[in-house]
Amino acid sequence: MRMHLLVEHVLRTAEEQGLWLPHDTIIVAVSGGPDSVALLHIMHEISQHHVPLKLICAHVHHGFRVESDEEALMVERMAAKLDIPFVMEAVDVPAYMIESGKGTQEAARDKRYEFLIKTAVKYDARSIATAHHADDQAETVLLHLLRGSGPSGLTGMKFNRTIKNVELIRPLLRIYKTALVDVCESESLVYAIDESNLQSKYRRNEIRLDILPFLGQYNGQITQALNQLSSVMTAEDDYVEQAAAKMYHELVHKADERFTFSVSSFSGLHVALQRRLIKLILNYMSADSELADYNKIETLRDAITQKAPSTWSRDLGGGFICIQEYDVVTFQPKSFVQRVRYTYQVNAVVPELKVSEIGKILRMVVYSREQKSWSRAELHGHEAVFDADQLSLPLTLRCRQDGDTMKVMGLNGSKKVKDILMDDKIPPSIRAQIPMIVDGNNQMVWIPGIRRSIHAPVNQHTTSILHMSLEDA
Repeated sequence: MRMHLLVEHVLRTAEEQGLWLPHDTIIVAVSGGPDSVALLHIMHEISQHHVPLKLICAHVHHGFRVESDEEALMVERMAAKLDIPFVMEAVDVPAYMIESGKGTQEAARDKRYEFLIKTAVKYDARSIATAHHADDQAETVLLHLLRGSGPSGLTGMKFNRTIKNVELIRPLLRIYKTALVDVCESESLVYAIDESNLQSKYRRNEIRLDILPFLGQYNGQITQALNQLSSVMTAEDDYVEQAAAKMYHELVHKADERFTFSVSSFSGLHVALQRRLIKLILNYMSADSELADYNKIETLRDAITQKAPSTWSRDLGGGFICIQEYDVVTFQPKSFVQRVRYTYQVNAVVPELKVSEIGKILRMVVYSREQKSWSRAELHGHEAVFDADQLSLPLTLRCRQDGDTMKVMGLNGSKKVKDILMDDKIPPSIRAQIPMIVDGNNQMVWIPGIRRSIHAPVNQHTTSILHMSLEDA
């Protein structure tokens, strides 16, 4: 294929995908192989005759092979001939492998991108252009398929994505390697051959050299078919992702690093959106991709959608947990699960008592029977009235304690506070936020918003009424 045809193809791709703007500075990653050599010359042609761009040729010297010095010199001469600034860094991959415990390919990739990002920052570049092409895309899709990836993995590589505030662009992603080699040959462009790419000991090489040719026996267009799959899945994945984002904004409430939604709203979603919503929340919580693996997502989805309402907790790893409390599901850091402890004692009626641990204020007012009177229907859940003369002081406002019981108005005998809260389906995570008010005889007299005891009731003999209310601070 001739250079002008590749240039036109890349220009169409760049416009369609928004890969650059006039006068952008772009770091072009050039290893010296035919793919990156073709990329550098295509980008140079575009910058000179179509879109004004400032190019920087960046080369990583891995030092693995004896030819590395010659390849570095070759790329430097090529950049000089095109009048493109050249930058190079020698990286110690073996040392990094020992330090990180990573394999050769992964370690080399890490160090390569570390250098490219550092170079982009140094030159205030908007993006880094790499020479990934359609054959690379087919290998990526097949690799993800073999790993059991979902739709997002089958989209393969993106034309552009952001890493550490720098955009990574792949202008050649729809061009096959044969076309890139052809243009190098037709234009007499010098390039290097990396013999390690012909060794099957690396997984991607094995896919290229063994698996794809084997599958080609059954489909002579297997590479094109995998690229077509990538294209279809990219559009459909984008559609589902947009739908999931819409559902997230409609159903999920975020506050203080907590993500909550109702089981009933979640259960009404299609299973595809259920999975995407969980994945989206996990991604918002942490950049650690291991949080969002399929098995974890499916386990959570199954637990949330079980028919019987329940309470449970799952450790998500990375310092995060998921909790279901009846109809509410919460994703949050583990550090939030702490029992709040507090005790306040008042020896006399006070206008207000601030309980900073739970962000509440207890207000207390005494009225004579002639001044004011309430019927039970007039009192809200966070209000209660008592016969002031019958109530034993001091009053203590405190958190719930194991073994707490209450003689509930309207019931015979005592009932455990734990059972009262469970019967009212109060989520375990907020039970410690509900204060208990105990009288001077250590009898539970009121659980604001939940129950009032039989103690000190207001009746026809009451002359002095204590009105208490619990409000947000």
